[in-house]
Amino acid sequence: MAVVNRGKQPSLAQLRAFVAVAEHLHFRDAAGALGMSQPALSGAVSALEETLGVQLVERTTRKVLLSAAGERLAVRARVVLEAVGDLLEEAEAARAPFTGVLRLGVIPTVAPYLLPTVLRLVHDAYPALDLQVHEEQTSSLVEGLAAGRLDLLLLAVPLGVPGVAELPLFDEDFVLVMPHRHWLAGRDDIPREALRELHLLLLDEGHCLRDQALDVCREAGREDGGPVTTTAAGLSTLVQLVAGGLGVTLLPRTAVQVETGRNPDLVTGYFADPAPSRRIALAMRAGAARAAEFGEFAQALRGALEGLPVRMVQDRGRGATPCGGPPAASDATAPACSAG
Repeated sequence: MAVVNRGKQPSLAQLRAFVAVAEHLHFRDAAGALGMSQPALSGAVSALEETLGVQLVERTTRKVLLSAAGERLAVRARVVLEAVGDLLEEAEAARAPFTGVLRLGVIPTVAPYLLPTVLRLVHDAYPALDLQVHEEQTSSLVEGLAAGRLDLLLLAVPLGVPGVAELPLFDEDFVLVMPHRHWLAGRDDIPREALRELHLLLLDEGHCLRDQALDVCREAGREDGGPVTTTAAGLSTLVQLVAGGLGVTLLPRTAVQVETGRNPDLVTGYFADPAPSRRIALAMRAGAARAAEFGEFAQALRGALEGLPVRMVQDRGRGATPCGGPPAASDATAPACSAG
């Protein structure tokens, strides 16, 4: 049995027979566990030994012993069978939508305000889905999507990245947040031009919301050298600085209640129409194998978010929109600024 048959490979049936014998150390018990006859089991083990060119078991009239090689190869055989089982489970999950793992990337200026709704939707509608959430800045999320580390993104668009498709969810206005004695406090007709001279507090570089706010300011005619202070890594810190009288800031509408509702020193002001806004969407790899599933998830998420102070964007049967492409003519509310 020293010659290995290079033209053949072990079958799964042979490996299962050998592993059963290794576990039971008895041919009759092993055959019963597999639901096959004892001669068939013995033949499968003998065929495996011939294929491998190694004696795996020592047969006696009373018991079965594993050879030294059999002890080592039994461990390997169990690993192979477990891997095959995992493969079959993954294939079954792939055939069934909303099962298995979904790795969702979310930007920090969206996560605290939309994740409760996302998690509730998944819990109620897709209980077999293993949702894994990753909060990162836009550039890191896009890299993770391209590398296959992430499956789906929830972020501000457009991205302008080839090979990425968007599933638009909603547009939301920016709101001016300021100390309660500010001269613009409580107004609902603030002109964009007011941003030209305000002492504006922004997030650190790398946050798409910073880039969007700067775009809004430039559209309002604000000079690049205007007073802009960057001192916050998150919106919660940013609004606390505003409450302390250090300036004003722009918040997306979905963040206003969470970030300002508990602080009496903060008030809001709303811009005259058309107010500056941003678009939030799901993003996936163009041609993703789960594209239909992600499209259905986007539609369900739009329904779950309908109570928010935003304007829902329906895809009108057009499917995902490649990032960087022109907005549809009917998308009159599409934001003019880049997501950065």
